[in-house]
Amino acid sequence: MGITKWLAAVLCGGSLVFISLQSNEVSVELTTKEELGEKLFSDPILSRGRAISCASCHIPQFAFADTAAFSIGDKGTRLTRNSPALTNLTGRTDFFWDGRAASLEEQVLGPLSAHDEMDLPIDQAVERLKKDDFYSAAFQKIFQSEVSNKNLVSAIAAFERTLETTDTPYDRYLDGDEKAMSEAAVRGRMLFIGKANCATCHSGEDFTADRFKSIGLFNGKELNDPGRFKITKDSAHIGLFKVPGLRNVAVTAPYMHNALFKSLREVVQYYNTPDKFVNNPINRDLSLGSGLNLAENEVDDIVAFLEALTDDRFRQK
Repeated sequence: MGITKWLAAVLCGGSLVFISLQSNEVSVELTTKEELGEKLFSDPILSRGRAISCASCHIPQFAFADTAAFSIGDKGTRLTRNSPALTNLTGRTDFFWDGRAASLEEQVLGPLSAHDEMDLPIDQAVERLKKDDFYSAAFQKIFQSEVSNKNLVSAIAAFERTLETTDTPYDRYLDGDEKAMSEAAVRGRMLFIGKANCATCHSGEDFTADRFKSIGLFNGKELNDPGRFKITKDSAHIGLFKVPGLRNVAVTAPYMHNALFKSLREVVQYYNTPDKFVNNPINRDLSLGSGLNLAENEVDDIVAFLEALTDDRFRQK
């Protein structure tokens, strides 16, 4: 058998790649842009020093959030905001805590080019991928073109759109399985909708109204991140942050942009008695002026409900 009939099998970032020993042709097993995006998401090739990937800060088993208060960038720099979860983003209208991106594609560009994060501007990322035999072949196969700014962000965003989750006790309960949620979670749901009034901000299928709110974490002193104000320069936006969705929230601790709370119980306790946590808040939403007046057992019930929003794929982890 001639040498042109022989193929060398190698592993490329976890994917099996076949290379002809004579022609250097690469056979790519990926077939969709979602699969390509998933591979790129987990590949440190997209950070300047090849030290981190998207998955370093958005860990798959924790609903694509980080378990650390603040993620570490390519150069070892600690970032200034907690990494949010990436599940259930298909219907969202704003991205990042301050809403500076209007689409998932635009969101991809943020950490890629940020100096303290991946620090690899997209033009440089494209050139690096063009020089990589596997990715050069993969983009040709899937997009019928070479790597470009557009199809790079398109692939990663397409993967992120697959991260929709509905296999939860809560969803089964809504579908008629009265035993799917615990009695505590059922009580917590009624409190969430009623007495606690959480659904005002956390509404809809993914439990977010896609708005920006100041819940009172900004006081200009200890906690000095003004949130959306950095983007809009509108003084009415001081202390405002994007209201996150709550699906899978039980596995995405710590919570808030500044990782102030380590548990869901702390979060609910904060809303119950906010003045005990942050002194002299600036621009706090009027709806949080008097707390929730919840008893301790009611706090527990709301936590039980929030835990029932966890998709089975993450509960098993």
